Amino acid sequence: MSDLLKVSLVQSELIWGDVQGNLNHFSDLFGKIEEESDLIILPEMFTSGFLMKDKDKVSPFAELTINWMQKWASQLQAVILGSIIVEENSEYYNRLYAVNAEGVLAQYDKRHLFRMGEEQMHFQAGNERVIFNIGKWRICPLVCYDLRFPVWSRGVDDYDLLLYVANWPQPRREVWNILLKARAIENQSYVMGVNRVGEDGMNLSYSGDSSLFDAKGKLLAKCEDYKTNIQTYSISLSQLNDFRAKFPVYLDADSFQISK
Repeated sequence: MSDLLKVSLVQSELIWGDVQGNLNHFSDLFGKIEEESDLIILPEMFTSGFLMKDKDKVSPFAELTINWMQKWASQLQAVILGSIIVEENSEYYNRLYAVNAEGVLAQYDKRHLFRMGEEQMHFQAGNERVIFNIGKWRICPLVCYDLRFPVWSRGVDDYDLLLYVANWPQPRREVWNILLKARAIENQSYVMGVNRVGEDGMNLSYSGDSSLFDAKGKLLAKCEDYKTNIQTYSISLSQLNDFRAKFPVYLDADSFQISK
């Protein structure tokens, strides 16, 4: 793989609780991707929307969904990433998967569960951050509400791309945009956020605002507001490393330890 990583932000409406309908929809979208990509990012709970009470009706489709991701990863020669509802040992998780042609490359359970939506009453929180590799790139995937917690997102020169998949409603879009930019600046990292659009089963509206920022907080790519669309952009590892070498803020960062 070259110095460049080509990433695709897939911003889309989601069909409430309809796993097969959503998989069919994203299959149609993937068929319209005109550029080759190394990493294709889908929203949080991309097979169902951000639902709680019907999680038991959605979770049995987890294996089917992972197989679907692997099929498309093989066909597109890319890593497919997004979160789904998973049941494990009688507990439910909002679990993010990164899948390549060989299978699951990485998985991460959402750490911060959205209290205002009673997510903590339906799901178990994760307790471990994950970093995986695509070539020389080190990638840290997080989920939605995690964005509000800078300590959990904090980099210690251990990742190059920090990404968030989300169902982040329109009334709080300004917070989303500000925090994505802030995470890029404070961690000297590329930061990407992929959100949904449309209206969900709880009558919440989503504007999207799926975006990619460089380590200086400059907006590199953004999906069109309120519309299903895909943006693909190439980011440079050498440019990032050059900036970090010339302005090594991380060398003066405070040390910390996260208690589980």
